[in-house]
Amino acid sequence: MDISLFGKKIGMTQVFSPKGDVLPVTVLEVGPCVVVQVKTPDKDKYSAIQIGFGNVKEKHMTKPLNGHFKKAALALKKFLGECRLQDGEEKNFQVGQEIKVDIFKKGDHVDVTGTSVGKGFAGVMKRHNFHGHKGSHGTHESKRGPGSIGAHATPSRVYKGRKLAGQMGNTRVTMLNLEVVDIKPEQNIMLVKGAVPGWDNGLVRIKKSVKVKKKQ
Repeated sequence: MDISLFGKKIGMTQVFSPKGDVLPVTVLEVGPCVVVQVKTPDKDKYSAIQIGFGNVKEKHMTKPLNGHFKKAALALKKFLGECRLQDGEEKNFQVGQEIKVDIFKKGDHVDVTGTSVGKGFAGVMKRHNFHGHKGSHGTHESKRGPGSIGAHATPSRVYKGRKLAGQMGNTRVTMLNLEVVDIKPEQNIMLVKGAVPGWDNGLVRIKKSVKVKKKQ
């Protein structure tokens, strides 16, 4: 069952392991998420549940989504997402059901997806770690430039994917295999080892790891 939950990044702190090691952790407020719609193979051709997270005022919601929530007789939610299920698993869920952080447990490994911090327009040295040009021997205005970016007559164009200056950050990033250090169900809090993309209070999505680390 591939259930993922929405959450909010609270910030970073540190905790001590049983061995006395200092662990850097990110504090996440995970859920509770509400089942807004249950999709079945008979009606929708596949099995899934639609979950909602975060309250929002009616004036900030479109008319179609207003009708969607009124049909489900639920409070408006700011974020909607879908979790695919195996055929038959949708019977374990019903509209209005809450899914909380306790579907995870201490010691699990999770993948956390968020939007990285946007840093605006950046050159190749900051964006791609280019080392730049020499400060002498004929170098003038291109000390921090990318250098040659293509061939001459053939192919007479710049290849797609060339590393150049441009927008840095503000992209969808997934951190894989973050260990769950602690769970506090009464506060909807999860502590994961390491950093998570995005600003504090930014939206994140958490699911069990796809590529599970093998123990040495």
